[in-house]
Amino acid sequence: MLFFTHFGRYLLMIKGMFTKPENMKMYWKELMHQCAEIGIGSLGIVVIISVFIGAVSTVQTAYQLVSPVLPKSIIAQIVRDTVILEFAPTLTCIVLAGVVGSKIASELGNMRVSEQIDALEIMGINTKAYLVMPKILGALIVIPMLVILAAVLGVWGGRMAGTLAHILSHAEFDKGLLTNFVPYNVSFSLVKAYTFAFIISSIPAYYGYFVKGGALEIGRASTSAVVSSCIMILFADYVLAAILLP
Repeated sequence: MLFFTHFGRYLLMIKGMFTKPENMKMYWKELMHQCAEIGIGSLGIVVIISVFIGAVSTVQTAYQLVSPVLPKSIIAQIVRDTVILEFAPTLTCIVLAGVVGSKIASELGNMRVSEQIDALEIMGINTKAYLVMPKILGALIVIPMLVILAAVLGVWGGRMAGTLAHILSHAEFDKGLLTNFVPYNVSFSLVKAYTFAFIISSIPAYYGYFVKGGALEIGRASTSAVVSSCIMILFADYVLAAILLP
């Protein structure tokens, strides 16, 4: 029953963002602030993770493909599809769930505990729209861009690792990248990115918005938000793969 209680309040929070329209010019500055916080604030960790994931994928794929019958260019195909389909959207968003999700939950939780949200509601401001919506929209704008960057850097990291480790040359890697490329994989990756972005922003916002108590409860809400977001990302990853992949 506790699950249905949380799920119902979560849906009501999402509905509350649209039930009382406000002047959208009020939200533009906050939206740009959230885009900068989520995007630029997470850029460093995304770059580091993406490059090394691509590099490790190339080295481990070469280690497993020991058959002399298979051309070396197939390593690039495996790295390309693995990075685009799984590593770039899923692993990047799981990391962002920890970085961005905990920040959103703690920020809203601190505002709730310090009664700033109550003060805004007394002034007649729709706090769900003013505080939650810019975070969700900012994540929907920025996180797919980070996923695209992660895919590009992952492939580039694999290419560099293949050359530095003398596994395959640039020409062989480039040949594998262009062989049997399926553009639908990129579209599928972006669908996952938008879905995960909504999860990363909305679930921590729910936990932070409805937190009760003091500083200890804010910490617990942040932890619960990150754990719930990661679980939902993995669940959504399976559902999307089962539905959208032929």
